[in-house]
Amino acid sequence: MTWRRWVLAGGAAAVVAIVAAAVVVVWGGSSPEKPQASGSGAADSGTVASEFLRAFAEGNADAAAALTDDPRAASVLLADARRGLAPVSVSARLGQVTPGATRATAAFQVGWTIAAGQVWSYDNTLDLVAADGRWLVHWSPAVVHPKLRAGQQLAVRTRAGKVAVADRNGRPVLTWQAAGTRAAEPGAAPLLPALQRTVAERSQGGWSVVSTDLEGVVQETLFGQGDVEVPPLTTTLSLPAQAAAQRAVDSAASPAMLVAIQPSTGDLLAVAQNAAAGTEPKALNGLYAPGSTFKIATAAALLESGTATADTVADCPATARIGQRTIPNDDEFSFPPLPLHSAFAHSCNTTFAQLASTLPADALAEAASGFGLNADFTIPGITTEAGKVVPGTSGAEQVESAIGQGTVQASPFGLALMAATVARGDEVTPRLWQELETVVNTGYRAPSREVIAALRTMMREVVTGGTATGLRGNGAVYGKTGTAQFGDGSRSNGWFAGYRDDVAFAVLLLGSDSSKPAVTVSSVFLGALG
Repeated sequence: MTWRRWVLAGGAAAVVAIVAAAVVVVWGGSSPEKPQASGSGAADSGTVASEFLRAFAEGNADAAAALTDDPRAASVLLADARRGLAPVSVSARLGQVTPGATRATAAFQVGWTIAAGQVWSYDNTLDLVAADGRWLVHWSPAVVHPKLRAGQQLAVRTRAGKVAVADRNGRPVLTWQAAGTRAAEPGAAPLLPALQRTVAERSQGGWSVVSTDLEGVVQETLFGQGDVEVPPLTTTLSLPAQAAAQRAVDSAASPAMLVAIQPSTGDLLAVAQNAAAGTEPKALNGLYAPGSTFKIATAAALLESGTATADTVADCPATARIGQRTIPNDDEFSFPPLPLHSAFAHSCNTTFAQLASTLPADALAEAASGFGLNADFTIPGITTEAGKVVPGTSGAEQVESAIGQGTVQASPFGLALMAATVARGDEVTPRLWQELETVVNTGYRAPSREVIAALRTMMREVVTGGTATGLRGNGAVYGKTGTAQFGDGSRSNGWFAGYRDDVAFAVLLLGSDSSKPAVTVSSVFLGALG
């Protein structure tokens, strides 16, 4: 239903837009008498009915009550009805007036706009009586609504203020609010629209108008489905992790994204983007060249095929000419021959390109699939794209793919899934909800235990003595850095993908030209996570 809006709970301010009250009084039907202006003499029954409805719609209880034969009782109930329904606007449409010598009736229709898209309308009838030379509305509670009785009041029942979505620890993420509310900073939470859509699709009704006794006990539902109770959905997100992730990306000087997954469960813990990255959830489905983070898959392909072990010594020249392609190391650094695990830690492009050039054409695509980069999932509320890695069609494509360039693509979500697979040592099915299942459209099979064990050792060395030493103060962190050229090749994006304990994550900084800022953002995230 279109009237619902939501706000983030727990510290996020809400801005409430209130629609100015509007009043509509329209003559319709076939009333035989045209209303006279107030004060032009003895008013006929139709004029009195019109003036009553105008005051009623305007919320002027005293003016409307003065046109009845029981002003005191009318004033009290009309004011109570207004307070109980708290309408944004009220319309009253006068219909057929049936005159008589001492009694008359006037049909009318009332529309209470409770909030945007929430309109309660119904038909009713006024009884008018002639007394002491003037027409008056005969008062009874039924004037307000045909089913309202003495000792009863009107009230709106909604889920406003109740939890719509809770995080994994039961803390409110979204609460039901009246229409017109919105998150103060929607760009700070790229998953907010997804949570809103999902809970909206699941909700039923959600508001009603009831009559109550003077103690507030519901007597009858006059409109809607009653006080519909829908248990909150529970998202896998962790508000502390989300706050840590947002703090981390906000610390970056360039567009930044971060996705965190719990390896043991597949739970999405946090999805964050800074303002420079925009509001579209590119962290979940934006595809970019992964650069040297893809060496996790390349290393797995080398280990699985028996082409090399973690201790195999290989060359690491500043550049390597392989077929028609010249592969350079970043800043054209070089090392004497060194073990594969050290080449991995220092991110030697030339080492991995030379070794991968001997692999079958489909080896890298199969290895990438073993980490979920070619998997496909349907997660309620969100669209995810892990990556796209296809077999090389030429030797040049093969060596470019080996270092995460060329046609290889991945999202931050996909690289977080890759890191989670290494951490768990098994396939990971990502999910966003505890109550709603993820559908695995295309699954994957993780590498062997022996390969996973070797990768863990190599990823730890990246932090202890390789390209991510900036994370040494953040505990036992495992990971891989990466830079990837884009456009005309003059600029590059920076990556870090890794895990600590039961939190796997990937960080992408667009146009940072180095992986060091991604390492710094990762450090901020882990530090804020505690």
